[in-house]
Amino acid sequence: MSNNHPTPPLEPVNTSAQEKTLHMTQLATPDMANFSGRVHGGSLLKLLDQVAYACAARYCKSYCVTVSLDHVFFKEPIYVGELMTVLAHVNYVGSSSLEVGVKVVAENLKTQVKRHTNSCYFTMVCMGDDGKPSAAPPLILETEAERRLFKAAQMRRELRKEVMARNQALHEQAGESLPGTHIEGPPA
Repeated sequence: MSNNHPTPPLEPVNTSAQEKTLHMTQLATPDMANFSGRVHGGSLLKLLDQVAYACAARYCKSYCVTVSLDHVFFKEPIYVGELMTVLAHVNYVGSSSLEVGVKVVAENLKTQVKRHTNSCYFTMVCMGDDGKPSAAPPLILETEAERRLFKAAQMRRELRKEVMARNQALHEQAGESLPGTHIEGPPA
């Protein structure tokens, strides 16, 4: 007996030559909870970093590292037993860095109510086999929505540079190095 029905694809068909988007769903389990029965922020941030990495690495087709995390918004709690769908999209690509926008939607499995609970932006860097930053593939903007995301990401990039420069200047005025930029060895 033959089956004449084609097997449907497991994921939406990608009409673009670039893999810019990644969706990952995970159940919120008790091991992720804080003392109030809600998903702990640290557990969620770890998951978001993993999804941003997977999105960036798939886009670049190489290893990537996280450089920064911006604008983390915890809009609503996620409860144990809810499904968390993490939506990641490459918004911007520079020479070796890229911005991955991340959105979290929690779904109550009993009521089927979905809520946008979290958003943030990761800056990732494409790494070569030598462990040094390498060129990221240029981003092809195919829709008006992608052009808007790209423009907003450019603005965030400029704001990050400005904030870093101002922060550096404040620390230099105080005769200090910027936290995280000067590492001392263990005391002798």
